[in-house]
Amino acid sequence: MKAIVHVTLKPGVLDPQGKAIGHALGTLGFQGLGEVRQGKVIEIDLTETDAAKAEKAVTAMCEKLLANTVIENYAIRIEA
Repeated sequence: MKAIVHVTLKPGVLDPQGKAIGHALGTLGFQGLGEVRQGKVIEIDLTETDAAKAEKAVTAMCEKLLANTVIENYAIRIEA
């Protein structure tokens, strides 16, 4: 199984990297942009074959290491 974790800053948390990306896109001529937010994607290959157990394990990984839950949200997708 594979777990894909999307980690993003919570709404209201300043995102200087997102602002820099948005500014750079504007200087490259891209128009019609609203707010740009930057995040990260983490892919984890798992030996677990039970999707519920895999999600529970990855949730623990996110809570302990992969996401700073004070300022970040995360979303997990489990693929067979």
